Amino acid sequence: MPAYAYEALDAQGDSRKGLLDADSARSARAQLRAQSLVPLSVTPVSTAAAQTGLLSRQLFAPRALPAADLAIWTRQLAGLVGAGLPLERALSSLAEEADTELQRHLNAALRAEVNGGASFASALAQHPREFSSIYTAVIEAGEHSGHLDLVLDRLADDLEDRQALQAKLIGAALYPAIVSLLALVIVLFLVSYVVPQVAQVFTGTQRSLPWLTVAMLAIGGFLKSWGWLLLLGLVAGLTLFLALLRRPALRLRFDAFWLTLPWIGRLARGYNAARFASTLSMLSAAGVPILKALQATAGTLSNQALRSDAQAALVMVREGAPLGVALAQQKRLPGLLAMFARLGEQTGQLPLMLQRAATQLGSEVQRRAMQLATVLEPLLIVAMGLVVMLIVLAVLLPIIQLNQWVR
Repeated sequence: MPAYAYEALDAQGDSRKGLLDADSARSARAQLRAQSLVPLSVTPVSTAAAQTGLLSRQLFAPRALPAADLAIWTRQLAGLVGAGLPLERALSSLAEEADTELQRHLNAALRAEVNGGASFASALAQHPREFSSIYTAVIEAGEHSGHLDLVLDRLADDLEDRQALQAKLIGAALYPAIVSLLALVIVLFLVSYVVPQVAQVFTGTQRSLPWLTVAMLAIGGFLKSWGWLLLLGLVAGLTLFLALLRRPALRLRFDAFWLTLPWIGRLARGYNAARFASTLSMLSAAGVPILKALQATAGTLSNQALRSDAQAALVMVREGAPLGVALAQQKRLPGLLAMFARLGEQTGQLPLMLQRAATQLGSEVQRRAMQLATVLEPLLIVAMGLVVMLIVLAVLLPIIQLNQWVR
């Protein structure tokens, strides 16, 4: 039975929105009138879904399920399905409790697809902006195995763990970024405004200013006259750099160079390896064949050099090599990943060992990120203090010279 999204007025004149099942739009209006509601609009969910899809293709359109909401939605759906509720009724309940109109339409569209005889995975595949190929593959494997509730729980765990790791990395980088921004604003203000104001006092003394003051005046004058051009050049350079990175060969070289950097490279390698291990563990635990799981997991890596290594490991596994051996041949991937994969193959517990590898790699990434932030914070403060000290000296030196001339 198709679903319809409606908007109606109740006896008090308040607007009410929701979803209902009916054979036709006319039947839907009759149901609303039977509930003492005055129908304003009754729209088939397929039309609403098409409108949602049109919005999703727009560049700045919001997603119906952002990362945090997707984890919550997955957890709620897992609870409803695990409690024995049929999938279509679970989706209907989620649609009724949705916080936004986009979420309501998305849930209704999924429910309509499932009611029409489509599998849940194929219904999710109709909305690639909301559900990744990894998400859809895991759901498909869960449907085939008959353990959809367990797979949904595992998906929710994976999404929450990934968000927690990203939040900790952002938190570690937030303070240094704020200190750097404030330092830049203070230095620009002092150089472009304070130093010239003080220097004007000594312009009629016929005395030469200290070299440090002259240097600061030159910097301030340059920023006032050509600062806009410098900013435009930086924006143009950044735009050109991002455009060049779209070329696969250049992106591969840049990502490979990024991995060689002392601290940041190890963080990037650990983060990507943790994500690789966690996703591969989830897919293999859901029953996805190892070749299909490796292919899907490789596509989730943001670093193109590591993605190339994962695809090379996929080729070796396809030719008959064990997963642990194939991963060990890729030197840019952490050796810990290959070691746990080898142990998992030997013990027959590959998903468990891969998840342990993901946990250990994620903990290592968090530890290194906190260490880097701990080192950067005092360094940034000291650097800011030195720059401000030079500017203060540029202001005080003419005053000291003036006192000496008066004496």
